[in-house]
Amino acid sequence: MSHRLGRPDFEVIAGWVQPGERVLDLGCGDGALLKLLIETRGARGYGVDIDDANVLAAINNGINVIQGNLDTGLAGFVDGAFDHVVLSRTLQTVRHTQEILTAMLRVGREAVVSFPNFGYWKNRAAVLNGRMPVSDDLPYAWYDTPNVRFFTMLDFEALCAEMNIRVRERQVLDEQGQLVIEEHNFLGSLAVYRITKG
Repeated sequence: MSHRLGRPDFEVIAGWVQPGERVLDLGCGDGALLKLLIETRGARGYGVDIDDANVLAAINNGINVIQGNLDTGLAGFVDGAFDHVVLSRTLQTVRHTQEILTAMLRVGREAVVSFPNFGYWKNRAAVLNGRMPVSDDLPYAWYDTPNVRFFTMLDFEALCAEMNIRVRERQVLDEQGQLVIEEHNFLGSLAVYRITKG
C-alpha cells in the first residue's frame, strides 16, 4: 500500500467510498480526506471540526465545514443523511465513545473508524519499559496528548459486539502504511474499520 494519497488510512477509506456517495468527516482537520474523496470518488459531503485553525484550513481547501464539538453529538444531522460517516484517528480523543458511534450509525448508512492500536508491539514494549509510547500513530507525549482513551483492536471489537455493531471490514496497517495480514493486534499500528448496525 503506497502513500500516494497522503495518510495510509486515507487510501483504505477511499477504497470503501463509491462514486458520488455522501460523506460526513468528523474531526476533519484541514479537510484533506474529504478533498481526496471529492477529487477521486466524486463524493459530496461535509466536515466537522472544533479547532478554529482546522476549520479555516478546510475552508481554504474548498471543503464545506461546520465548526462543532463531537462530544455534544450529531443532533444537527438527520437520520440516514450520509452513506459514510468517517471518524479518522479521532475516536481516542472523544469522551463519549458509545454515543458518537451510535450517532454515526444513525446519520450514516455505515461508519468508518480508524485509530492507533495501543496493542501494537512497540506500544506494549514502551509500557513494559516504564514509559508511555510515542510513535507516528501516537505522536504526543503523555502530558500534551489530546487522547482521552487508549485501547486496542480487541477492545474496539468487544465494544462493537456489546453495542450490536457489525464489523463489515477491517484493514490493519503497520507504521510504514503496509497492510498487516496476521497477528493484527500485535503487529498493527493503525486499525481501520468499516462498521454498520448489527
